[in-house]
Amino acid sequence: MGADLSVKRLVDAYSKGIFPWYNDGQPVLWWSPDPRMVLIPENIHVSKTMRKVLREERFKVTFNTAFLDVILNCKRIERDGQYGTWITNEMVDAYLELYKQGFAESVEIWESGTLVGGLYGINLKEKKVFCGESMFAKTSNASKVALITLAQNLQKNNYKLIDCQVYTEHLESMGAAEISRAEFLSVLT
Repeated sequence: MGADLSVKRLVDAYSKGIFPWYNDGQPVLWWSPDPRMVLIPENIHVSKTMRKVLREERFKVTFNTAFLDVILNCKRIERDGQYGTWITNEMVDAYLELYKQGFAESVEIWESGTLVGGLYGINLKEKKVFCGESMFAKTSNASKVALITLAQNLQKNNYKLIDCQVYTEHLESMGAAEISRAEFLSVLT
């Protein structure tokens, strides 16, 4: 608990399997869950429906062209069962600085020139691990296209895994699975 969200501290924390997660009015809280939800890039599940969506080329996918817009959409999107957001203004500023210094990245999904989905996270390039932070969709399948495209791109670059942090049914349906904290930390060493 505590500390700041400096680039150095955040990169060091992610490199050790720790990430910040807290709400406005709380001190900075740091987490390293056990078990840990991860997605091995080659295990991404692409359903028949999603294969069709990808073939239709309804969406345009870009990387790192609208990072701030992606994080702000993740912050503002309403989610079932959640009240408010953990993406505080302090977090937005910290991750924007991570982006400017080349540690944070985004995937953007566009439809007819409008940003309709995306995700962002921390890219631990030297460890071949992408730490996913949040994603959003304003239209059906947009966040799935972002995750599938990210996984396929990471697979081509021999990444070991995408850190999804905690279990969700959605992530499980996309091919993610839980592993022990010890197993996750061994990937980072």
